[in-house]
Amino acid sequence: MTPSVAVFGAAGYAGALSARLVHRHPGLELRFTTARSDVGRRLDDLYPHHRVPLVLEELDLDRHADVDAAIVAYPHGAAAELVSELLRRDVRVVDLSADFRLRDPAVYAEWYRQHPEPGLIEQAVYGLPELYRDRIRVARLVANPGCYPTASVLALAPLARTGAIAEVIIDAKSGASGAGRAATDKTHFVTVDENLNPYGVPRHRHTPEIEQELAALGAPGPITFTPHLIPLDQGELCSCYVTVREGPSAELDAREIYREAYADEPFVELTDGLPGVRDVRETNICRIAVHVDERTGRVIVFSAIDNLWKGAASQAVQNLNLMLGLAEGEGLAA
Repeated sequence: MTPSVAVFGAAGYAGALSARLVHRHPGLELRFTTARSDVGRRLDDLYPHHRVPLVLEELDLDRHADVDAAIVAYPHGAAAELVSELLRRDVRVVDLSADFRLRDPAVYAEWYRQHPEPGLIEQAVYGLPELYRDRIRVARLVANPGCYPTASVLALAPLARTGAIAEVIIDAKSGASGAGRAATDKTHFVTVDENLNPYGVPRHRHTPEIEQELAALGAPGPITFTPHLIPLDQGELCSCYVTVREGPSAELDAREIYREAYADEPFVELTDGLPGVRDVRETNICRIAVHVDERTGRVIVFSAIDNLWKGAASQAVQNLNLMLGLAEGEGLAA
């Protein structure tokens, strides 16, 4: 029987794209789409290019929890209660919010708010398949990573495992869709067009998420992370400047570390050139280039993703495939 899926919060950018990917998926049935705004509208009226002919319904768990799995695309802080109820009703969940990404509720409280469902944190598996594939396969709750952590952690994981990282500076740039559907003065077209702005300085909420995952890989310690808003609708590039303690001292060594790490990863591409966001637009691919600055001894790693795809919706579907026993890349071909 084809697994059934509901997308909760399908009126937002990531939720709508999730609905599109599930709707087109050959091994999944999109049964319900819900929203907290635009209730009663068809999704293909709100987002014609996604071509999803379902009505956005008001949440009714007596109906909408009658599925095998769900993608929850609610804002941070609002998702946890719904996730808890879905788990109670034996629905597997991929949560796109930050509510279950951080393993320490005190850290979550420092960067977000008091956690509404701290008892569920231990059940959550961090949803980066390249690191946690086996755990995701048996998970009931997967915390889909943020877009910046996805690009940053994939860029730095091979070096982190060597124990070579002494210091990291991440210069990240993303399109305006990363801020979500609700336009503000900071993401309005007039503000973004022909402009470039840093934001979240010096405390962006993705910082502890990146630090958590790098520490788990063997690179503990604080990072410097600065995101920038660029005049694109979607796309993301992270430039990571690594001061090494020990490890690769020549470009060939660094590249070999990455080739070995990602040789069998279907959605990580290594390039000898320099990646750009257009290279990965509307794909589930993270494209990475690693170079060594012999003058300074630093390793420079670039990673490009589509922030709405690998940074959110398509990674959620990748996780669903693993959770439901499907081929990991099913429904995600470029």
